[in-house]
Amino acid sequence: MSDTKTGDDNTLSVNTKKTLTLKRPGLEQGTVRQNFSHGRTKSVVVETKKRKFSMPGDKPDAAASVFKPKPAAPAAAAPAVQQEAPKAAPVERPHIVLNELSTSEMEARRRALEGSKAREVEDRQRALEEAKRRLEEEELRKREREASARRQAEEEARLQAEAESRRRAEEEARRRAPQSDIGVDDEPEAKSKSPALARGAPIKRIVTPEVARPAKAKGEEDRRRGKLTLSTATSDGDGRARSLSSMRRRQEKFKRAMHQEPREKIVREVVLPETITIQELAQRMSERAVDVVKYFMKQGQILKPGDVIDADTAELIASEFGHTVRRVAESDIEGGLFDVEDKPEDLKPRSPVVTIMGHVDHGKTSLLDAIRNANVVSGEAGGITQHIGAYQVEKNGQKITFIDTPGHAAFTAMRARGAQATDIAILVVAADDSVMPQTVESISHAKAAGVPIIVAINKIDKPQADPQKIRADLLRHEVFVESMGGDVLDVEVSATKGTNLDKLLEAVLLQAELLDLKANPDRTAEGVVIEAKLDKGRGPVATVLVQTGTLLVGDIVVAGSEWGRVRALVTDRGEQLDEALPATPVEILGIQGTPQAGDRFAVVNNEARAREITEYRQRLARDKAVAKHVGQRGSLEQMMTQLQSSGLKEFPLVIKGDVQGSVEAIVAALDKLGTDEVRARIVHAGAGGITESDVSLAATSGAAMIGFNVRANPQARQAAEAAGIEIRYYNIIYNLVDDVKAAMSGLLSPERRETFIGNAEILEIFDITKVGKIAGCRVTEGKVERGAGVRLIRDNVVIHEGTLKTLKRFKDEVSEVPAGQECGMAFQNYEDMRAGDVIECFRVEMVTRTL
Repeated sequence: MSDTKTGDDNTLSVNTKKTLTLKRPGLEQGTVRQNFSHGRTKSVVVETKKRKFSMPGDKPDAAASVFKPKPAAPAAAAPAVQQEAPKAAPVERPHIVLNELSTSEMEARRRALEGSKAREVEDRQRALEEAKRRLEEEELRKREREASARRQAEEEARLQAEAESRRRAEEEARRRAPQSDIGVDDEPEAKSKSPALARGAPIKRIVTPEVARPAKAKGEEDRRRGKLTLSTATSDGDGRARSLSSMRRRQEKFKRAMHQEPREKIVREVVLPETITIQELAQRMSERAVDVVKYFMKQGQILKPGDVIDADTAELIASEFGHTVRRVAESDIEGGLFDVEDKPEDLKPRSPVVTIMGHVDHGKTSLLDAIRNANVVSGEAGGITQHIGAYQVEKNGQKITFIDTPGHAAFTAMRARGAQATDIAILVVAADDSVMPQTVESISHAKAAGVPIIVAINKIDKPQADPQKIRADLLRHEVFVESMGGDVLDVEVSATKGTNLDKLLEAVLLQAELLDLKANPDRTAEGVVIEAKLDKGRGPVATVLVQTGTLLVGDIVVAGSEWGRVRALVTDRGEQLDEALPATPVEILGIQGTPQAGDRFAVVNNEARAREITEYRQRLARDKAVAKHVGQRGSLEQMMTQLQSSGLKEFPLVIKGDVQGSVEAIVAALDKLGTDEVRARIVHAGAGGITESDVSLAATSGAAMIGFNVRANPQARQAAEAAGIEIRYYNIIYNLVDDVKAAMSGLLSPERRETFIGNAEILEIFDITKVGKIAGCRVTEGKVERGAGVRLIRDNVVIHEGTLKTLKRFKDEVSEVPAGQECGMAFQNYEDMRAGDVIECFRVEMVTRTL
C-alpha cells in the first residue's frame, strides 16, 4: 500500500503498488477494511498523526520533527518537500538517541491498537447484553414463582371447596340412604375409592340390573363380584380406577417437570459393607445408578453399575449425595463369639493348666509319663516327641492338666501355642547337660505369655549331673531360682527313679493357689485347639482345651474355618464324657473338617450362624492365599525379570502328615532352607493319609510327595506307580529336613573355582606363513599347560581371555612347559600380541554347592 499522484491533478490517490512518496510530516495514511452485515465490506482511507517528541527546555514552536521521510526518488519528491516540509530545522541532540520507526511498523502498531479497542468495545457490549439477559431471566423466574404460588393458593382453595362439597354430599347421601342402592356399610368404601366423591360430584341414584333380580341371585352375584361401591358402579369393570393420592402425585410430578423444580431430597442412613456394587449403593441411597455413574465420569473414571467399589469410595459418594454413612464389616458376624465378660460372682475355681517345655532329649515326656504312670515315650519315633499332647492327672483330690510340647527346633510354633494356652510353665533342664537353644527359646515363650516358670532339673540320678551348674546357667537368661535368692521355684527330679515327683506337683499346686485360677462353668464353652488330625475310622478329630464354660455333647462348635456338632468327647485315656468342664483337655468328634492347630473354638446357638462364620473365614483365607500367590507371581514381565536376574529355582512339594502341628512344623522348617537361588514351594500340605487326588496334584505340578507318619491307600499307590511318582515316607522330622535339603542342593548351580597355574612373558612375535603369529615366551612363574585357560595381560590390564591353540618347545608340541624354559604359544582366534605382554595360565574347576 502506498500513495501516488495522478497526472491530471494534484490529488492523492491510494494505490496498491508500493510507490514511495512524501506526505505531510506527522501524518500517516492507510486503509481500513470495514465489515458490514450480509457480507458487505468497504475500504476506508484513514490518517493518523504522529507524536512529536521534544526535549526538556525546548520551545514548543521550535520542536523539530523526529521522523524524516526517506524518499526513493529525490527528483520527483523535491516539490513535495518544498510544499509540505516545516520551516523550522530539526534540532539535533548529540547526547540523546531516539528510536526511529518505519512507516510499516507504525502502521502495524496502529492496527494493533485499533483492534484492541474494537475488541474492548465488543466485550463491553457483550457484557451488557449478558447482564440484560440475566435480568430478563431472573424477572421471568420471579413471575413464574409468583404464578406457581398463585396456582397453589387456587388449588388449595379448590380442594377446600371440594372437601366442603364432599361433606355436604355425604350428609345428603346419609339422609337418602333408605332409597339409595348404596348401603350404610358401603359408605366408607365409597368415600375411600370413589373419585367422584373425592371430587365433590353430586351423588346419583344408580339403577343396575341386579335391583330387579331376586335376592338370592343378587347375593350370589355380589359374592362373585365383591362389594358394590360408586367406584365399581361407575367404572367399566376392566381395571381399577386411579386413587386420589395417585392423581395428586401425578399432578405434582407434572408441575415439577413444567417448572423444572428439583425433587425434595430424602436423606438416608446408608449402611456400607467392606465392598459394594454401584447398583446396590444407588439403591441404598434411593438414587439412580446412572447419576452415580455420571459422578464417576466427572471424576475421570468410567465404571458400570455392576462394578464393585470399596467402602472408602462408597462413603465418599454417599457423602457427596448428602447421605449419612454407617460402616459395617464382615467381621462383625464374629462379634460376641469370644472373650465374653463374666460376672465375678459366677466364677468358680478351676484346675491349673501346666505346659512342660525344654530342649530335646532332656526328659520332658519321660517326666510326664512318670507323673501319669504311662509310657508315651515308647511310642514316639526316634525317642523324641514330635506331637503336642494334653493329659490330666489328679493329686490329692485336685486335677492338674499337662500339655507336653516337642523340644525339636522345628516345633517352635507348638511351644509358642503351649505357652499361650497355659497357666504355669515347667522348664525341664537335664542336670547332665546345660541350657540349650530350645531351653532359651522356651524361656522366651513363657516370658512373652506372662506365665510363671517352675524349673525341673531332671536326670539328677546320673553320675555327671551338676544341678548347681544349671542354676548358674539360668542366671544368664534372667531366671533366678529360689535357692539363689530369686522367686522361681526349682525342683530336682528324676523321671526314671521317680525322685521328688510329689514335690514337683506340690510346687505346681502352690503356684496355682497363688494365681487363684477361676472360670465360669455355667455358660457356653470357649477354648483353643491343641492339635488336629484326620483319623481313618473316626474322621476329623480335634484335641481341644476348654478354657471357660462347659462343653456338652450335641453343642455346635466353630473352630477356625470349620464347624460341626459334637458327637463325642473323649479323654486322653479313651474314656467318653458327657461334658467337659474348664481346664479339661478332650478330643472332639463330629467336626466337618480338620481345623488348624492353635485356632480358637467357641459354641454358637444354631447351625445358621456357624455356617455364616465359617464361610466368612474360609473366604478370608482364600483371599489371603490368592493375594500371597499374586504377590509372589506378579506379572509376566516381573517373572521373566526375576528369573533372568536372580535365577530363582523352586522345589515343589506335596506334604501329608498325621496331625496339623507336624505339618506346620515341617512347612516352617522347609521355609527356612530357602535361599536367593533355590527355595521349597509347598504345593499342598494337610493332615491325613495320601489319597489319589494328592498324587494327581503332584503329577500335575511336578512335585515330590512326602508322607510323615502316614501311608498312601492302594488307589494312591497305583496312581503313583502309573505316573512314575516316588512317595517318600518319614517318621522323624530331622531326617525329612535333611533329605529335602540334599535334594534342593542339587538345584544349586555349581560354584566356579579358578586355580592359578603360571605366568609367561612374551619376548618376541614371529609371523609364520600359513600359521599366523607365534609368541616366543619365557615361563617366569609356575608352569604353562596346554588346554588350560589363558589371559593376555598388557600394562596390568586383561586384553583377551581364551584358550591356547598351540604350545611348542622347539619344534615339538608339548603338554606343559615348566618355569625358566622358553616356548612358543599361539591363541585361538586372536593374534594381537606384542612383546612385553604377560600370558597368565589358569585352571577352572566346578565345585558342587550345598545349602
